[in-house]
Amino acid sequence: MAKGVAPFDGAVDHRGEALPVLSKSSANMQMEKLLNTPMPSFDKNTPGSPFWTKLAFFFCRRTAANQFRTIEYTGMEHIPSDRGSLCAAWHTNGLIDPLGIMLAHPKEFVMGGRHDLVTRPILSFWTRRLAVQPVVRKAELLRGGCSEEEATNLNGRSLLTLATGIASGFGCVLFPEGTSHDLAHMIRFRTGPMRTVLAAAAIAKGSGKKCPVLQPVGLHFRVRHHYRTDMWVEFTEPHYLPEDQIPEDLIQAVQKREWVEPPGDLVRSLRDGLRPHLAPITPNASSWDEHGAYHLIAQVEARTKRKPLVTWRSEVLAARAVRDRYQTEIEDQQIEPAEVNHPIVQTAKDIHLNLEKKGLDGRDLSTSGKKLRVGNPLYGASFLVKSLLMLALLPAFILSLSPQLILGRYLGDRTDEGVDARTTYQFLAAMFGSVMIWPLCALIGTGLIWMNASDVLSLFALDQYLTLLIVYLAMFPLFWASGRMFGIWWDAYVDARTAFKRLTVGKKFKQEIEGKLHLLISDLKAGQ
Repeated sequence: MAKGVAPFDGAVDHRGEALPVLSKSSANMQMEKLLNTPMPSFDKNTPGSPFWTKLAFFFCRRTAANQFRTIEYTGMEHIPSDRGSLCAAWHTNGLIDPLGIMLAHPKEFVMGGRHDLVTRPILSFWTRRLAVQPVVRKAELLRGGCSEEEATNLNGRSLLTLATGIASGFGCVLFPEGTSHDLAHMIRFRTGPMRTVLAAAAIAKGSGKKCPVLQPVGLHFRVRHHYRTDMWVEFTEPHYLPEDQIPEDLIQAVQKREWVEPPGDLVRSLRDGLRPHLAPITPNASSWDEHGAYHLIAQVEARTKRKPLVTWRSEVLAARAVRDRYQTEIEDQQIEPAEVNHPIVQTAKDIHLNLEKKGLDGRDLSTSGKKLRVGNPLYGASFLVKSLLMLALLPAFILSLSPQLILGRYLGDRTDEGVDARTTYQFLAAMFGSVMIWPLCALIGTGLIWMNASDVLSLFALDQYLTLLIVYLAMFPLFWASGRMFGIWWDAYVDARTAFKRLTVGKKFKQEIEGKLHLLISDLKAGQ
């Protein structure tokens, strides 16, 4: 867990369940700023400022390309093009979760989120231009962050605005769990997304448009808080709404821009009906150790069949099949999956934990799955070449990206919002740092070149000031190239470090792992 995480203060909801612990930022409610949040416009292609929206997503895509080792999006063909959609997913990785969805979705988004997104320094500059609508959670309300009347007014306005955007054909993403967390399964659902999409359906129905859909999305990260981890965003079949059950009084109210709560029975029915659509596309395990056991079994089975899992997506799908094989049927509305005590899963969990202690996992097994694999010397040569290229770009990297690297690591490790917010801070430091720091870094770099290489500058045969301008502008692609090279080098470094760990784990450890793998493979064959 990240340093400085706020301890649980004992506050619970009406069910007696713990409320999300407020960070310093979420506890600081600035109602005047929240009520003055810019409203989106639905008569153009983007709800927020077209210029700032396009620029923000340009920076987001560039940063994501360097943040993740692999990114894969699938299932976009399931998204209806003739109506709006409210994307719903489990929430485990802070702002990275909605970002991954929005980067893959073909539509522009009307955005809503925790209230402090529009009041934080720097971040609010962008969220207000993207017309992000603030939402007050039950946690802030019950802890006295604002009055019930203030929360009702603000949330009613925000949810109605989001619903109008969805009804107008835009995309939106809201998380039914209401908070980011670090469990291996979904927590209890809140009703905000259901109320919003039902209001959107009422608006669409009243104006003769097609009713929007709930769009389940699977978010899969290999190790969510690691730099250069793998990400797969999975869109599945849409969940259509019960249009005939939307009451007439709701349709009439939202047409007048008045927020009226949808019928409670309909909200709860939609909430309960969404969970079976989302649970299968999450880890849905009792613990991360059990989740790791499924991935280990998937790797072993793939190797014994000589069909290696070469992508993160293929590994997730294989592990999902293993989970479904051994997990008992989950009862309706069961929140936490029961622990699987099957001997094969327990053996795999033991192997997984032993490998994890050494910094290894199922990918480090041999092609037969019976032992740890030996490193390929050619990868060592590749690492050497990439190291030399990184060394050549090191001055540019140190000048431009080292401040962002230090800032992202500092903020990510010291946030009071838990490990699930770590990558968010690193991403924001990388993206905003590029916008705010690089112009100054380019000026410093140009000055250093002018002071130390005036003879080189004279080779351009141009006016001195024009030459300096060209050098200044050339700094930006150079900075970007150094960042991309660092990501490529980091991948090679991690691979080399893992290979070194495999070579140095010791003979006794290897023998123990081989014995346990032999037992696991025998049990798997016997169970076929």
